[in-house]
Amino acid sequence: MVHKQALQATGRRKTAVARVRLLPGNGKFMVNGKPIKDYFGREGLVIAAISPMRSTETEARYDMLANVDGGGETGQAGALRLAIARALKAADPANKAALDRDGHLTRDPRMKERKKYGQPGARKRFQFSKR
Repeated sequence: MVHKQALQATGRRKTAVARVRLLPGNGKFMVNGKPIKDYFGREGLVIAAISPMRSTETEARYDMLANVDGGGETGQAGALRLAIARALKAADPANKAALDRDGHLTRDPRMKERKKYGQPGARKRFQFSKR
């Protein structure tokens, strides 16, 4: 089911990865085979994920098929947002200015800090007793 005008892009956030295909259509958004509102549940995550389309006013021009894997809900929404922004930039380079202005093309570099030996977490220490 490969389409000639399909635009593909990948986005990452924390440990989540989103692979997106944008097809000419009328605004049908599917994530892992479910409508986006059913998949994310929280309205805020849906709005965050499709915000690049709102910035470029292309919500009604494309259908989106996305596969999202890894991480949690917020990380997946962030990965989806980056993937959509990259696909829209590939579709029309004129979109780049609006996407850049709203910060959609910047990959969020924050990752979980690793746990260190001799302590219970990344930063937390075991209780210190002087005597």
